[in-house]
Amino acid sequence: MLNRIVLIGRLVRDPELRYTPNAGVAVTNFTLAVERPFTNQQGEREADFINIVAWRKQAENSANYLKKGSLAGVDGRLQIRSFDDSQGIRRKAAEVVADNVKFLDRPPSSGSSESGEDLSGQEMSIEEDDIPF
Repeated sequence: MLNRIVLIGRLVRDPELRYTPNAGVAVTNFTLAVERPFTNQQGEREADFINIVAWRKQAENSANYLKKGSLAGVDGRLQIRSFDDSQGIRRKAAEVVADNVKFLDRPPSSGSSESGEDLSGQEMSIEEDDIPF
């Protein structure tokens, strides 16, 4: 059996790093906007917004080096988990558990600003209105 997913997309917001209460294990959640390889009837590209979860060192590295708009590659597996919502209704959520996260943006040049601003000239093609939350 095989459960493998490879994605390349841009983060729609900054990663959220937290630590599990009992063991203190690092876990980071972020969402990738991944463009579809075709256009819709209006000639526009649509995107899928895919939830990613990374654990341990991958979680800490992702939180430290990625930010909203960063281009990232994720290699992992699809996980469907069940949970009870605030009204007690059983829900399911799909997410990709990252085995490997690659930071695909070029590092800032040596002449970049001290603020950590990314001056690579790449622009995010996903508009705020496209984000479903």
